[in-house]
Amino acid sequence: MRFVPARQEGHNAPVELTIPVAGGEIWAQDTGGDGTPLVLLHPGWGDSSIWGPMVDLLDRPPRRHRIISYDARGYGRSPAPAAPFSQFADLTAVLDHLDVARAGLVAHSGGGGPAICLALAEPARVSALVLVAPGIGDYPWPPGDPYGAEFGKLFEAGDRDGLVALGLRTWAAAGPDPAAQAQVSGAVAAFFRQGDYPRPDPPAYSRLGEVTAPAVLAIGDRDYAMVLDAADHIAGRIPGCRRLAVPGADHLLPLRAPGLLADLVREYVPG
Repeated sequence: MRFVPARQEGHNAPVELTIPVAGGEIWAQDTGGDGTPLVLLHPGWGDSSIWGPMVDLLDRPPRRHRIISYDARGYGRSPAPAAPFSQFADLTAVLDHLDVARAGLVAHSGGGGPAICLALAEPARVSALVLVAPGIGDYPWPPGDPYGAEFGKLFEAGDRDGLVALGLRTWAAAGPDPAAQAQVSGAVAAFFRQGDYPRPDPPAYSRLGEVTAPAVLAIGDRDYAMVLDAADHIAGRIPGCRRLAVPGADHLLPLRAPGLLADLVREYVPG
């Protein structure tokens, strides 16, 4: 465990720590304090650093949240997995290790699946869901979509440059700026580091009507068509879920509209 310089004078420095999980460990960061816990789950095409712009807006005086973020196994600062794992089990392990009994969850893309699984498995543990262009593993993704076919071909060939180009073309329609390139390139490296170890989370799509936590879903209107359709279906099945379209934004919404996401956090996860 080591300390990281605080971004704001007068605040406790966030703490970096290694959290044990079944068959391995993951890197996490925790601002600490007695504010309402807020847990950030990053997308498959990015790591926890994607939340930096939003966290900078939230983590300033008077800070009202305890902000927890972590890198999934093989991503960012977390080591590659050495045993099978699921994102849902790792999320639960993080909360247990940090003694978080109840938290608001901000979940982007593939991070939406484990967040929703927790809201279904332990409703009392989730105070709110802020879903950002979410996906769920058991959503009926269209088998004929060209993205999936191209991804599979490139991954099988080990073509990392091709995967980065595909990722930027698909998920960074608003522009392949350096921040977007860093997220996509890091994610491609993580895909190969994870190997065959990831396991699916429990089925959740057919159970969305059982979600009781207040929920909001934000998605860029320039996101990939398949994800836009999924967002409509997911928001439509979660009782009372509000759907927000963000003009001009692509899939990498934490980079494109951090202020909007920070505002949603303040509204749905009050300190």
